[in-house]
Amino acid sequence: MRAGALEAGREALSRLVLDIPDHPEPGVVFKDITPVLSDPAGLAAVVAGLTTAGLDEAGAPRVDVVVGMEARGFILAPPVALALGAGFVPVRKAGKLPRETHAVSYDLEYGSATLELHRDALAPGARVLLVDDVLATGGTARATAELVETCGAEVVGVAVLLDLAFLPWRRALGDIDVTSLLSIE
Repeated sequence: MRAGALEAGREALSRLVLDIPDHPEPGVVFKDITPVLSDPAGLAAVVAGLTTAGLDEAGAPRVDVVVGMEARGFILAPPVALALGAGFVPVRKAGKLPRETHAVSYDLEYGSATLELHRDALAPGARVLLVDDVLATGGTARATAELVETCGAEVVGVAVLLDLAFLPWRRALGDIDVTSLLSIE
């Protein structure tokens, strides 16, 4: 089941993701996932593929919570959480959450950012899957993992639609298990 779901997700991405040259700046090729989101079969395939990262070898859920990072992680993480029978927790940009938060600042490909998580969002010992669209330098995923760990929870994996293999994301994530539906060389 896992291999079939991963392959179907990869096929959907290969067919539907559009390359947008010179966005957000000259020389960058932006991977536009909006055609995947508007295609019901494609969206179902990528959600099923991402969900495999939250399953153990027997196919049972191995996570309690799915964390999605702003902004496209918000689109992908809730259906993954539902498929796993897990809760969903958002990680937001600074100043967007209404209650007390933990915050982490980090460097991006094009600058810096701060992410926040409600202080009471995760129970100590909770097993967490991080979900986002693209893994580039790994800064956003690393910062999110730090927020999760600050709450006393455990990151059991990261699931993304695409990873940019030519960028050093592995260095940022160390030995965290990563499931990527499509690797861009």
